[in-house]
Amino acid sequence: MTDLATLDAAILVKPGDKPALAQRDTVGNHLFADKKEAEAATEACAKAIDELQDRLYGEGSRALLVVLQGIDTSGKDGTVRGVFNRCGPLGVRVTPFGRPTDLELAHDYLWRIHAAVPRRGHIGVFNRSHYEDVLIGRVRNLAPAADIERRYEQINAFEKHLTENGTTILKFMLHISKEEQRERLQARLDEADKQWKFNPGDLEDRKLWDEYQQAYEIALERCSTSHAPWRVTPADKKWRRNAIIARVVHETLAQMDPRYPKADFDPKTIKIE
Repeated sequence: MTDLATLDAAILVKPGDKPALAQRDTVGNHLFADKKEAEAATEACAKAIDELQDRLYGEGSRALLVVLQGIDTSGKDGTVRGVFNRCGPLGVRVTPFGRPTDLELAHDYLWRIHAAVPRRGHIGVFNRSHYEDVLIGRVRNLAPAADIERRYEQINAFEKHLTENGTTILKFMLHISKEEQRERLQARLDEADKQWKFNPGDLEDRKLWDEYQQAYEIALERCSTSHAPWRVTPADKKWRRNAIIARVVHETLAQMDPRYPKADFDPKTIKIE
């Protein structure tokens, strides 16, 4: 059993610590060492997440936001399928953030993010997130350097506002190696049913690997807070990545311990003809 304390000892970025991505394992062999056991644990957690989400929906007073951030091919889509596949659509919403629209660009960069924050009683999953504005925004110089610099504290304040108003935040950086990314990109080219996922623009970003790693280092260091810490999740093995994230989500929901509301009437007095 790989519990939350064991996982966090390996993957949590404590506030104030340097993430040291180059020194962090992308495979995580010591976490969920056996593949079959890991897949069984993921399935069990997925079932438990569904049950707890139903209680969260019934309670209707709090929310959970799961942020999935990672470079191309790190497995954001796969994590959504692997961890939340048992959840019904009623109380779970997945929001993929791509290139901003003209309308979104006409507002501040957090406008579209706040609009997608989960309602009370819901789980929200961000496939990419507001961190794009300090990652690709920094690497591609999409905003003045001074604006990028201000965004870290703005993001911290935004996330604190959410947590103080009933939204628990889990942030996962899906950490893969450059070698693993190469294999996954090649697989998209080689397999006919995956070619639609290949974007030649991904190769341009791959050339900027070191710049993106540095941008992640800065974001993780400045935005891993007590109210919304980052977890750097080994993602070279898809099944292990899913097992880790499923465990964290499950145990977090269990600690939240949502409760169904009590009926405001005596069921014994109700007679159905």
